[in-house]
Amino acid sequence: MYFLLFCKILNSTNLQCKRNYFYLAAGILKTRKLQLTEEMEFTAKQIAEILNGSIEGDENARVNRVSKIEEGEPGSLSFLANRKYTPYIYKTNASIVIVGNDFVPEKEINSTLIRVEDAYTAFARILETYNQIRQDKKGISDKASIAASASIGKDVYIGDFVSIGENVRIDDDVKIYANSFVGDNSEIGKGSKLMMGVKIYDGMQIGKNCTLHAGVVIGCDGFGFAAQADNNYKKVPQIGNVIIEDNVEIGANTTIDRATLGSTMIRKGVKLDNLIQIAHNVDIGENTVIAAMVGIAGSTKIGKNCMIGAQAGIVGHIIIANDVKIAAQAGIPNSIRKEGEIVIGSPAFDIAKFKRSFVHFRNLPGIVERLKEIENKLKD
Repeated sequence: MYFLLFCKILNSTNLQCKRNYFYLAAGILKTRKLQLTEEMEFTAKQIAEILNGSIEGDENARVNRVSKIEEGEPGSLSFLANRKYTPYIYKTNASIVIVGNDFVPEKEINSTLIRVEDAYTAFARILETYNQIRQDKKGISDKASIAASASIGKDVYIGDFVSIGENVRIDDDVKIYANSFVGDNSEIGKGSKLMMGVKIYDGMQIGKNCTLHAGVVIGCDGFGFAAQADNNYKKVPQIGNVIIEDNVEIGANTTIDRATLGSTMIRKGVKLDNLIQIAHNVDIGENTVIAAMVGIAGSTKIGKNCMIGAQAGIVGHIIIANDVKIAAQAGIPNSIRKEGEIVIGSPAFDIAKFKRSFVHFRNLPGIVERLKEIENKLKD
């Protein structure tokens, strides 16, 4: 019975169904939140059938929790996807380990193995389902402040000390955690999550199934100041907004400025890491991923499917083509118009040229010594 319910939990595409099946399996039905008070165990055979994997070892091995492979304990489920962690599989105490079909053991393994096409994806599937259930809160705290003109959808969660302004629209299945703020005339699409302490200024638009992590600020003023004759600066009013399309994830303490006019655009599928600064009127293309501490100046347009490494700096009013890869700590002073180009360095240039140049740079001390010798010989 538990096995059938667990299959339904993982295979169901409807979160409400997942939650109901899980309640039944655990034997607990709560009105607003899930509280596990019974330990649930699953066998290697059950997990292998769910993941369409094959078993090597004891098909009756049981697990009731997950762990990192280096910290595996009896009763835990782990995985091996990164070759650097291969030594741990020979000494882990995890009862079951998910591995790829291409894994070839070099010596005896005590754990039961479940072989799948992609170990990381299979393990992520289990974690995703667990996380959805764990975070599946519903209900509105009596400590929240919600304007009478706000529209609140079905099955939402609004935590303690959340403030929701006038004419805000909150769609179904939205979760807004404690101490968050949603300004007047903003919209939050179905299934989106605002974690603790998120601040949404007035007039912002958040799409469906977005996740904004703790401390994110959407819609603060762009850095717009006009120099004056007396060396002071006059603030330029920022009256645009930010539009975040569907399936976007934004890391903790990232800030996205409102446009001076029009909209700062974060297109669907974009993934932003922690501590990123995106200035006014920037446009980031679909499915682009950006690592931590990147700064993007105003009015820059970044294409689709780009990858930008940590601490890169990008000047304003330039264009980055589709599929471009920018290495960590790169400085981008000019447009990159060639699709698929990979750049590195500050100022950044093509990675192939960079590698050739770096060979000479490493040899620079020896070259200098040789030049000195030549100069001394010429003097003599």
